[in-house]
Amino acid sequence: MRALLARGVGAPLEVTGIELPAPGPGEVRVDIRAAGVCHSDLSMVNGTIAARYPLALGHEAAGVVVEVGADVTRVAVGAHVVLNWAPPCRACWFCDNGEPWLCAHLGAPTVARGRTASGEALHVTLGLGALAEQVVVGEQAVIPVPEALPFEAAALLGCAVLTGVGAVRRTAAVTPGQSVAVIGLGGVGLSVVGAARAAGADPVLAVDVSPAKAELARAVGATEFLVADDTLSRAVRERTEGRGVDHAFECVGRGATIRTAWRAARRGGQVTVVGMGAKDDVVQLGALEIFHSARTLRSSVYGSSDPDRDLPELARAVLDGSLDLTPLITDRTTLDGAAAAFDRMARGEGARTVVVP
Repeated sequence: MRALLARGVGAPLEVTGIELPAPGPGEVRVDIRAAGVCHSDLSMVNGTIAARYPLALGHEAAGVVVEVGADVTRVAVGAHVVLNWAPPCRACWFCDNGEPWLCAHLGAPTVARGRTASGEALHVTLGLGALAEQVVVGEQAVIPVPEALPFEAAALLGCAVLTGVGAVRRTAAVTPGQSVAVIGLGGVGLSVVGAARAAGADPVLAVDVSPAKAELARAVGATEFLVADDTLSRAVRERTEGRGVDHAFECVGRGATIRTAWRAARRGGQVTVVGMGAKDDVVQLGALEIFHSARTLRSSVYGSSDPDRDLPELARAVLDGSLDLTPLITDRTTLDGAAAAFDRMARGEGARTVVVP
């Protein structure tokens, strides 16, 4: 079968043949029907996140189970599923204490599985490598969804939407009437904007360096779009009676934008870091500033979500029309066009590209 491979930091991406093992006990083979191109995959390509190569990219996907190994009880052949790149063990301290997104046994960023067509040991992104025609994964890494759910929407639920909606509902617990700023309008950031508006936030200020994101932001529910520049803090305060927002969400994963989100929040406000950045990208905050501002700074890992619980709820919302993911999908392509999708994402263009292998 074929997959999109990265062979090193900055190396050109290529679609090539791979060989995956047959499903072992507790494992399933999934035929991929749709996969999103996520910024975390780009971080594997550009070296922000350390990875091992050659690497099959992709972790946001949906498909159909076509083969099951021994002792599989979670799904059967023919089941429609969303892939879960962070399946919790359900037995560690974090899982037992209601924080499965922090599970002590979550896998490494890259996992060895299978071989390339030329015989090299293959690694897969977040245990999945889902920008491929098929994957072989443990049964806990698949979540059954209704057959009526379109595969494109199902794929986005597995990362961008679950992360963005969870950051608003579960990490920050935004309530009606609170003010929100969202910095960075990729697929996750736009999901945060939509979830904040659905939670009754007002205003919802969408922020990005690219003015071209304005239409997308308004389509998902932003009350206003602001360009990220040196006047941003003043612009936010002008729209919040001089205070700053109750909630600032950083959806880029850079020290500079975390600092921007910090400045956008009011005294006593909350800053939620949703983007995943590099370990050597340092954020500096003065000790007096921390004390005086009384702000809360925290991260939102996978939207503080339990995918087994929360993803089926989101699937129902898509099916009943209360959650519209259409604006998030700005491009569609085949596996052969996936490398170009990474180039567009690196340039900050569009929201999500969906790849249909």
